[in-house]
Amino acid sequence: MALLDKPEYVADLRSEMTNVAIGEKWGTSEKSVRRAKKVLEIAPAPKTTKAALIGGESEDHAADGTANYVRFSQEPWGFDQYREFIRSTGQDPDKVTFTWGWTSNPAGGCWNKLNNVKPIASAPAEFTVDLPALYAAARNATPKPSPAPTGRATVVVWADPQIGKTGRRGGTPELIERSNIIREKLAAELTKRQPERILIADGGDGIEGFESGGNPMFTNDLSLAGQLDLYGTELFEWINVCHKHAPVTVMGVPSNHAAWRSGKQTLGIPADDLGLFMHKQVSKRTEDRGMDVDWVTPAPYDESVAVEFAGTRVGLVHGNQFGAGQAISWWEKQAFGAGACASADVLISAHYHSFGAGVAGRNPHNNRQRWWLGAPTLDNGSDWFRQTAGRDSDPGLLVFDVTADGFDLSSLTIL
Repeated sequence: MALLDKPEYVADLRSEMTNVAIGEKWGTSEKSVRRAKKVLEIAPAPKTTKAALIGGESEDHAADGTANYVRFSQEPWGFDQYREFIRSTGQDPDKVTFTWGWTSNPAGGCWNKLNNVKPIASAPAEFTVDLPALYAAARNATPKPSPAPTGRATVVVWADPQIGKTGRRGGTPELIERSNIIREKLAAELTKRQPERILIADGGDGIEGFESGGNPMFTNDLSLAGQLDLYGTELFEWINVCHKHAPVTVMGVPSNHAAWRSGKQTLGIPADDLGLFMHKQVSKRTEDRGMDVDWVTPAPYDESVAVEFAGTRVGLVHGNQFGAGQAISWWEKQAFGAGACASADVLISAHYHSFGAGVAGRNPHNNRQRWWLGAPTLDNGSDWFRQTAGRDSDPGLLVFDVTADGFDLSSLTIL
């Protein structure tokens, strides 16, 4: 059925929704929306609310809080004058982003243009969020384990749950149910393996967020605070089920959905990632409960990390740093940039929501064969990606062991 034959689509065309929002909702382009409105003889919706001022001066305010201004003067404004104008609107110029410039008026004078004035989001370090679920979960912390010596350590890769997102596999209730089922499988698997130590590799995108494209204000079922609380709780639950069997090391990396952002603009440094912020909160809970857990995260300006784990160097990166299928090529280049993963025996990446594996030459430090492992996802599915790329994969949790000989390929499984 063509979109124009759908009453709901026609109703959206006649609504106050923007063309971009309609296109994102129905999986079509903004240009197609404009053509459809022309067919139905619907007047184009204004992109912003505008206020006309004297002498052609104008200003407009978009729904996302962005403002644009045009002001006339005989001489062009300099940077300080634009800042003073922002101050006259009641805003602090140090707390907004903006672009500026001017054009000459043929009749004399200049049009001073101040565009994209938008408040800068608060820094993650200043967040104060109520975390009732995390605190409740921490009360059920498992005691310090006493594993038997088996010469085996287990890596558990938790990747891309994108908490708060809804999709064809459901929303938050379905994600929690899926996670509980897989945790039960993991507990049984760890009982069978009896590792001496466990590494939890958090591949990132723990939350869906609201600044990573799409239409999250309509498709998310949790607020940002709710996403952070559940993410912290889920991270603690994964640690707790592993801690029952062996001491735990947790490693995490920044990612695109959890980045501190304003629209497409990333703010701050990689260490300002909201996922890493929650790692700090969960680490406080594991510490005050006396759990045998340590934490590994990248240097403040790095986006990848590696840890020596049971004699094998394991590297972790989210994966938005390279295109699909380019993980090994990215890894090869890390040597010249002194990247954290340059000397890793195993590189784990996430982001692409599907399992992948490949051989990446040999490590010159120990002559071991290097392996790249792409992690499957636990999220509710990406309907946009499935419809545009025609690709999909089952949710799952990647688990493998390392021994004195390094990565044990025969131990690799997806729960």
